[in-house]
Amino acid sequence: MNKREFKNKVYSELAKITRAMANPHRLEIIELLAQAEFSVEQIAGQIHLTIANASQHLQILKTAQLVDVDRRGNYIFYRLAHANVFKTWKALRDLGVDRITAIEKLVKDFRKSKFKLEGVTIDELLKKIKSGKVTILDVRPETEYRKGHIKNSMSIPMEELKLRLKELPKRNEIIAYCRGPFCVYADEAVALLNKAGYNATRLEEGFPDWSLRGLPVEVN
Repeated sequence: MNKREFKNKVYSELAKITRAMANPHRLEIIELLAQAEFSVEQIAGQIHLTIANASQHLQILKTAQLVDVDRRGNYIFYRLAHANVFKTWKALRDLGVDRITAIEKLVKDFRKSKFKLEGVTIDELLKKIKSGKVTILDVRPETEYRKGHIKNSMSIPMEELKLRLKELPKRNEIIAYCRGPFCVYADEAVALLNKAGYNATRLEEGFPDWSLRGLPVEVN
């Protein structure tokens, strides 16, 4: 094998990964699987796809060795094959927000028009935690919370929040978080909390971003 053949083969193999990720549904699936493992049926429901369509996308990700499969009885569960899969997805997300003006504008315009909210970064949250006057609220579905969450955060899924407001202390600032910058659970939670008289803000990043930095997490 000469040098040119070697490079062609190496870059062709790398291109399999970029081709597998080059689809909006598969990018969303990777973000979802960064929270926890899910069955095909659960993924289809979350991404609003048919089970057959979701299975096709998952097979492409599996062929590219981006996801692993675990069969349990009649159900097949998928999970990210390695932490580097989310790390790569995050790098793509951050690059897109930084370099593609349309993405940043979409996010800002959506939040400004619908929620009129500003968020806090992970670094800002770490400073607030030191003050001891902050409550961290995980508004993802409980199954995702149980698979991993920010240490000392409390779980109230978004669909339950309105009925469980009294569980939250009004004396503390509440920082709500969900799956990541493109997830709106936290925005909806903050809007509801502020309307109810709470001092609430959303975390700009999500749990996978927190975990990727090696910050304290818990599993229930």
